[in-house]
Amino acid sequence: MADERSTDFGFQRVPLEDKARRVRGVFDSVADRYDLMNDLMSAGTHRIWKRFTLALANLHAGQRALDVAGGTGDLATGLARQVGERGLVVLTDINGAMLARGRDRLIDAGLAANLAYVQADAERLPFADGSFDCVTIGFGLRNVTDKAAALRSMRRALKPGGQLLVLEFSHPQLAALKPLYDAYSFRVLPLLGRYVAGDEASYRYLAESIRMHPDQETLLAMMRDAGLEGCRYHNLSGGIVAVHRGYRY
Repeated sequence: MADERSTDFGFQRVPLEDKARRVRGVFDSVADRYDLMNDLMSAGTHRIWKRFTLALANLHAGQRALDVAGGTGDLATGLARQVGERGLVVLTDINGAMLARGRDRLIDAGLAANLAYVQADAERLPFADGSFDCVTIGFGLRNVTDKAAALRSMRRALKPGGQLLVLEFSHPQLAALKPLYDAYSFRVLPLLGRYVAGDEASYRYLAESIRMHPDQETLLAMMRDAGLEGCRYHNLSGGIVAVHRGYRY
């Protein structure tokens, strides 16, 4: 039975205080193969989803952006190119191994002058109110213990007029797609995890965590409850992924 002292970790119920430790263990395990696995799992489609998100960001030179749970830095890379040398992008992740991997990738890409790195919890972001023109979180919200707190924290960090973009796995909208998606998620993904990343359990958790994440309309309502306005979402790949956006006015 679910209660206020427990939360989901995939299909399991675990104590609230235990989820962050378990999620950290997942990403400690997969950090070195994370980018390769993303390409294999999505056949490269994750790059299209991220390009769409960056197009919505549409930042200008000199602006400031925050990429929350930014992992190995795909969104941060695009944001840094948008804001240019006079701007600033802060990449955060609660997981030190993922953050280090992201920093190394961005340096290798020749991006350094307009980037900063902070190990931080999405629920308690250590930034002043109204610090950023845009906040992004890509494939990270479903791993957060208290999603409502994270949405409030990200809204607080936005400047008036700034937007939050949430790129996340969601719920397919085509009935015919669901059995194929389930078969792929629960049979193929764990096998890829076993043979490529050497970690079948983490990729089984991935599939389970997607199913436990709020659907499009539920997340939309959560964003409104967090104080964001003008909220809407865009389904991608038939709703397998959605980008939710909202503004702080």
